[in-house]
Amino acid sequence: MTLTMTPSQQLLTPQLEIRGGRQLSGEVRVSGAKNSALVLMAASLLTEDSLRLRNMPALSDIGGMGDILGALGVGIDRGSDWVELKADSLNQASPPYELVNSLRASFFCIGPLLARLGVARVPLPGGCKIGARPVVEHVKGLKALGAQVTIEHGVVSAVVPGRGHRLSGGRIHLDCPSVGATETLMMAAALADGESVIENAAQEPEVVDLAGLIIAMGGKVRGAGTPTITIVGMERLHGADYMVIPDRIEAGTFLLAAAITRSRLRVTPVIPDHLRAVLSKLEEVGCRLEPDGIGMTISADHIRAVDLRTQPFPGFPTDLQAPFMSLLATADGTSVITEAIFENRLQHVGELQRMGAAIRTQGNIAFVEGVPSLSGAPVTGSDLRASAAMVLAGLVAEGTTVVQGLHHLDRGYDNIEGKLNALGASILRSNG
Repeated sequence: MTLTMTPSQQLLTPQLEIRGGRQLSGEVRVSGAKNSALVLMAASLLTEDSLRLRNMPALSDIGGMGDILGALGVGIDRGSDWVELKADSLNQASPPYELVNSLRASFFCIGPLLARLGVARVPLPGGCKIGARPVVEHVKGLKALGAQVTIEHGVVSAVVPGRGHRLSGGRIHLDCPSVGATETLMMAAALADGESVIENAAQEPEVVDLAGLIIAMGGKVRGAGTPTITIVGMERLHGADYMVIPDRIEAGTFLLAAAITRSRLRVTPVIPDHLRAVLSKLEEVGCRLEPDGIGMTISADHIRAVDLRTQPFPGFPTDLQAPFMSLLATADGTSVITEAIFENRLQHVGELQRMGAAIRTQGNIAFVEGVPSLSGAPVTGSDLRASAAMVLAGLVAEGTTVVQGLHHLDRGYDNIEGKLNALGASILRSNG
């Protein structure tokens, strides 16, 4: 059956109406990590056996990755917070462009596809438009493992020459510690013939989580979480039952929600080692943090200005730069924020200015002069984390804030308005 929308229905845009000025209280549960779950789903391509992933967040990106894997011939079974994947009938080496175009994480498939089938054709990825995220590191690494790679008409084609079509172990030095390249090459190397070494590897917790899964599948990985990762290739990997780590960016967002509303809140589960740079800045602005082994309680009243610069892990994460800017827009004093990862990740500044924030930019640097209060206004999130920044600003703004761009927000936050409403916020999702 085909459903046809009327012209009026086509014009409806989902939005959040936030009535600001309410304090938050209670406890909020953090979902599984989106950026980990997506790559772990791609790792299902490495084996014919069933892979069950638990603590899976209910996100549009997760559904999108499921659609891509399904198009490749992977069997998928879903529960409320788990997904089971079985790639025993893997019959395609090229995911369809219309699915790949909207999800950058789809490019992760090139590594395991090449390792398993000896061939892969993956369109260049889409996702948030926050700057250039080239795949040159992925390509260079795959070539070091013995693949022949070409890029034509927006499609990356890779093939392993020779009778066995099996990748060979190799030494790879990344010019920049790209998370995506590190994870792609780890999966490719997991089935390669021999030992592979990735130098200047990304150290993010999501990389460590992927290593944990590969080990649970019978692989051999050491050094994950350090700049040098060694992978010993196996002839085959088996299935596993694996728990996704909690989402450190969602945890950070809820900690910032407490800070911007000057509230006391318990956030759980939180792994402090995943958020050291963020926790340090929260303490520097005047928040009190009480870890309890599983979660963390934050309380805030007076917030003062700080300077911060985004960096690869273990530095301050670019994904929390926009939400942290919302907090600093209400701080006492002037903060300087330097975005050193993505060149287009200050697009939220104009929207915060609409709400009364005093911010000026110079290139990739934002000078944030704290104001006594923000005012509700219609705003749009230009990307996933900018949307979260708008929600945080709306929580503390006087009057009503209407946030659009929810297709970005829903890619990375599982029922954020429901979780915040349970803490005392007043947020209504509607079609504008």
